[in-house]
Amino acid sequence: MDVYQQQIIAELAVWQHKMLKRPSFLNSISKRMQKRINAIIPEKVHQAITATIKQMIRGVLFGSKHTTSSPEPFDSLMSREMAVMQKIEFYRNTAAIEGGVTGAGGLLLGLADFPILLAIKIKLLFEIAALYGFDINDYKERVYLLHIFELAFSSHEHRRNVYLKMEDWEEKKKHLPDDIHQFDWRNFQQEYRDYLDLAKMAQLVPIIGAPVGLIVNYRLLKKLGITAMNAYRMRIFSVNDRLHP
Repeated sequence: MDVYQQQIIAELAVWQHKMLKRPSFLNSISKRMQKRINAIIPEKVHQAITATIKQMIRGVLFGSKHTTSSPEPFDSLMSREMAVMQKIEFYRNTAAIEGGVTGAGGLLLGLADFPILLAIKIKLLFEIAALYGFDINDYKERVYLLHIFELAFSSHEHRRNVYLKMEDWEEKKKHLPDDIHQFDWRNFQQEYRDYLDLAKMAQLVPIIGAPVGLIVNYRLLKKLGITAMNAYRMRIFSVNDRLHP
């Protein structure tokens, strides 16, 4: 094992500990408040939002695989991850520009940011999966992509539960249903929406919308990229030293 791999394993252990860390008191209070707000929203609204997000993500999931190029073979993990980081930088800058443009365009363009940003995020995940050598044509690999997405954009409580689903993925994926319709879309959309609400609402405010959109989108893509890298490192190294508290 070379020095770079030793460094990555150490970084992975820190990341795993963070994913498994139980929510703090403030996190728990915030989550309870959000649940109360969601309970006030009419069921028909929840159903409509769930259906919209489901169809948007399904469209991107089944479209991106046709536009993701097959990477050249890499001679080391370091060279592979350098290519991954270059992809993250490219999509991070793309999302930042998109957020700045839509943020400067007022309410209507600000609302358009949601589906555009979603597409950029999913496309980045496809690119990262391919660079790590995973078959993105496999339906169960696309479920793993959704779990990475959840891991990056969920509350502390939900994040821990998602991480536990992703451990020992090679074994757990054998028991997945064969239909992506059985994925928990309701919980997926609520966690994603709740996570983004405060940050993205400011993007709709005149004058400050452009810089907010640029900064928020840049940070969101950076977080997604780091989460994806560690999620695939975990599978590559098949880490057995679990950190369940």
